[in-house]
Amino acid sequence: MNSINCRGRLLHFDEPRIMGILNTTPDSFFSGSRTASLEAVVERAGKLLEQGAAIIDIGGQSTRPNAERVAAEEEAERVFPAIEAVAHHFPEAIISIDTFYATVALGAVERGAAIVNDVSAGSLDAALLPTVAKLGVPYVLMHMQGNPQNMQQAPQYNNVVLDVFDYLNFRIAELRAMGIKDIIVDPGFGFGKTAAHNFELMSRLEYFQQLEHPLLVGISRKGMVYRTLGISADEALNGTTVLHTVSLMKGAQILRVHDVAEAVQAVRLVAALNGEL
Repeated sequence: MNSINCRGRLLHFDEPRIMGILNTTPDSFFSGSRTASLEAVVERAGKLLEQGAAIIDIGGQSTRPNAERVAAEEEAERVFPAIEAVAHHFPEAIISIDTFYATVALGAVERGAAIVNDVSAGSLDAALLPTVAKLGVPYVLMHMQGNPQNMQQAPQYNNVVLDVFDYLNFRIAELRAMGIKDIIVDPGFGFGKTAAHNFELMSRLEYFQQLEHPLLVGISRKGMVYRTLGISADEALNGTTVLHTVSLMKGAQILRVHDVAEAVQAVRLVAALNGEL
């Protein structure tokens, strides 16, 4: 799939695209992505777009391990004003809503969002997938074992690459049967996986190109980077860029990142390496 239809605007994947993270949460694991006011939301969105983000992913709930779940009403209160502000100030921006609630997805799209990014693959709200199908917007299908409250309690797989691939392949068929046409796949690094699982997925990432849908990688400043290096999330930019480079060389078409400028540089250098510049 070379493009997705974002409410009438085609996003092409003739080159890898960057999804910039904009959080309206007070407890996201990386403080640099948090925004405490609408002025800060607009400022960060402008910076992400200026640096080269093709998508702005707005979320109102932390999905880090053991994070306390926020109700749909509170999440909506956090993200709806942010989406409206970004859509107003940057009407050409493609906005993604990071949610697993149907009501939040619906309200977000009504206010200007054009992609639904769901960590749960529809498992936490039975109404979400039918809502996405009715809205006709692209959907990010991510693999997660368990939920954010328990996903890191001894995750186990027979073969993590095959298990995640088979799950995504099966769910893609279900989504298409429901009428969801534009699907982005995400192996779900850090969501119900040990560090060993994460690196096994990374080492075999090219395998997921067989799904024939745009492949999203979200490893920005995550534990597989900073815990492996014995540093903090605040210090994990260099390690993140290393793994972004590996991801691009193995077929990633979307990088979900906190640091857009550095990700754009990785895209350009890998393109040069492949003789594409």
